[in-house]
Amino acid sequence: MSDYINIGKIVATFGLKGEVILKHALGKKVTMKGVEAIFVEMTKGSYIPYFVENAKPKDHEEVYIKLEGTDTKESAHKLIAKQVWLTEDDFRKQAGKQSAISLLGYSIINEGENIGTINEVIEQPHQVLLSIQYKGNEALIPLHDETLDKLDHKKKEVHVTLPDGLLEIYS
Repeated sequence: MSDYINIGKIVATFGLKGEVILKHALGKKVTMKGVEAIFVEMTKGSYIPYFVENAKPKDHEEVYIKLEGTDTKESAHKLIAKQVWLTEDDFRKQAGKQSAISLLGYSIINEGENIGTINEVIEQPHQVLLSIQYKGNEALIPLHDETLDKLDHKKKEVHVTLPDGLLEIYS
């Protein structure tokens, strides 16, 4: 599902009218304005569109959402713990420019050489790991103050200086 991007999961119901709380990694308060539908992964690989009736931000990582067809707490309850995906266009409109997840699809440039495209962003307490395909293998590239040289949002590039020997592990 390369046209869809995982943004988080539904963590709870809210109220009695079928609203849910979506915990997301978009890096800012989001209103979901302009988003017609979210895609809920009901079973592995099965993405069901749910049309957004309205949404209001709770904080920078959670949003209350009322979905079409979920009008009771019981009908919303079946969505708890399900992964939520957005189309790439909707994702780009909603993601905060400073959030790590906004780097999906960017190229990683190590000392002038393009080493791959970011497929996944893994946020950890003290660093972010960027997953790329490198010489046919998944490589995890650490992103923190010591490795990051610059971000070029116009060219969609992340410039890094990686520790000696890191890429050899993956080749």
